[in-house]
Amino acid sequence: MKPRIIVCGLGRTGYQIFSLLREQGAAVVGISDRVIPGEGDDVTIGDFRAASTLLEAGIKDAHTLVLSCSDDALNLAILTQSRLINPRIRIINRLFNHSLGERLDLILPDHFSMSVAALAAPVFTFAALGDRAIGQLQLFNQTWPIHEEYIDENHPWIGRSLGDLWEARSRMLIYYLPVSGHINLVAAVVQRLKLEVGDRIIVGTKPNIRSRRRSRLQKFLKAIANLQQFQRHAQSMLLVTLVLFLTIFLATVTYISVDFNTSVVDAIYFSVGMITGAGGEEQVVEKSPDSIKFFTAIMMLVGTGTVGIFYALLNDFILGTRLRQFWDAARVPTRNHYIICGLGGIGVQIINQLHNNGYEVVAIERDPDNRFLGVIRSLGVPVILGDGSLSTTLESANIQKAEALLVVTSNDMTNVEIALSAKALAPNLRVIVRNHDSQFARGVQQVFNFEVVLSPTELATPAFAAAALGGRILGNGITGNTLWVALAIAITPDHTFCRRRVKDLTREVDFVPLYIESKCQTIHGWDLFETLLTPGDVLYLTIPASELDQLWRVTPSQ
Repeated sequence: MKPRIIVCGLGRTGYQIFSLLREQGAAVVGISDRVIPGEGDDVTIGDFRAASTLLEAGIKDAHTLVLSCSDDALNLAILTQSRLINPRIRIINRLFNHSLGERLDLILPDHFSMSVAALAAPVFTFAALGDRAIGQLQLFNQTWPIHEEYIDENHPWIGRSLGDLWEARSRMLIYYLPVSGHINLVAAVVQRLKLEVGDRIIVGTKPNIRSRRRSRLQKFLKAIANLQQFQRHAQSMLLVTLVLFLTIFLATVTYISVDFNTSVVDAIYFSVGMITGAGGEEQVVEKSPDSIKFFTAIMMLVGTGTVGIFYALLNDFILGTRLRQFWDAARVPTRNHYIICGLGGIGVQIINQLHNNGYEVVAIERDPDNRFLGVIRSLGVPVILGDGSLSTTLESANIQKAEALLVVTSNDMTNVEIALSAKALAPNLRVIVRNHDSQFARGVQQVFNFEVVLSPTELATPAFAAAALGGRILGNGITGNTLWVALAIAITPDHTFCRRRVKDLTREVDFVPLYIESKCQTIHGWDLFETLLTPGDVLYLTIPASELDQLWRVTPSQ
């Protein structure tokens, strides 16, 4: 019997998880706080935190609980109530607070925290780099993009043997859909079948990492070279400074003209002291005519106002955010960089991935109090504070020479507006747009001719569904109507795979082995098929979600 799964919180994300699990044939029940038209007995209506609601949904006999609400506090409250009723229930928890999720994973058994932003961000990143990824795969401490290869008449792989592709270490063959008939990938590799027109194959490719890093000296020299960008930011400061020096110069010339016995140094000293209020060299005007004394009084008033404004701007520059903005503007790359508009959860994840892989990044954020500003700046990434829909803001990020623009604010209309503004300035720029509604996203992409429009919910849903179905999830994807997952399973003495040869197992269960971790070594390629699984081994594989029940079965130890 398949494990019973409960999805709590049927909002946009939760309902998609619930629907996908139901499509895969899982025994799933949903909990909603409102009536959903068209849904019947498999949806329980009530308060998420109420024990009566959880009991009605079958929490006592459930195997897995998916907490998909958008409120971390609410998910935590439901978790507490659920564990009181069923201490052994497995929990998949959607959390925005990453550090809280890590702590819960360490403290609570069978608790797995997941984030929509963390799951969707890699696909946005791969799209910016030019890969039309359909998912991600965590292998060898790296995030591999997963994409689908459709074999047409001009594809470089047409006529190539799957066995030849299997040997390459820079890619992982994940799933195979032949144009005619049905054969699993392992059998096709062993038989060295050749790819034909119409075949589809899911492939994970090793990510490219730029090793080029600028030294601190190079970054400083680049900032000096970009100082001309300060001009439009520092106009008010320069104007007030110019007025202050002109006032001092006018006063100095006036005092020298009235009394030629007054030295230039004395005149300058008195002018500065008079204007700033510090005083000094009062004899310069003591014996002067009344008109000069009246002029001095006027200069004192003008100087007081000018100096006050000067000090205010100087304090704002040094102690406020102006200096940081100036420095950020000076460090904006001149070409081949990536621009991210919106420092939300997804934006921060994208910046981390691009920065860690050696790419130059610029962030644009409207809110000067954004909580992620300090984190991003600590990475050395310049941040431009401004409205991304304005051409001046985009031009300050050197958008004409950028590699790609990723618009990932939380507002769909704002994203479209920024993307259209960017296209007007740089028609050939690669633009990736975030949109919550997956149906609307496809329309936006077609009408406005954006390169990629992605829905985070649609990208993250398969990962939540895969995690609910069991295993340590490494990645997932959807091909046609089939959800497949990548996961790691530990081989225990009573596991159904123990003491079995991998090639023999693939004849019984439709899975694709990726590699095996065994006794501090990693087994790849053709050796993988002939390996006998023993206790302690970790098998990394991909499998259709509908076949996951084959991994739940265990046999008595012999």
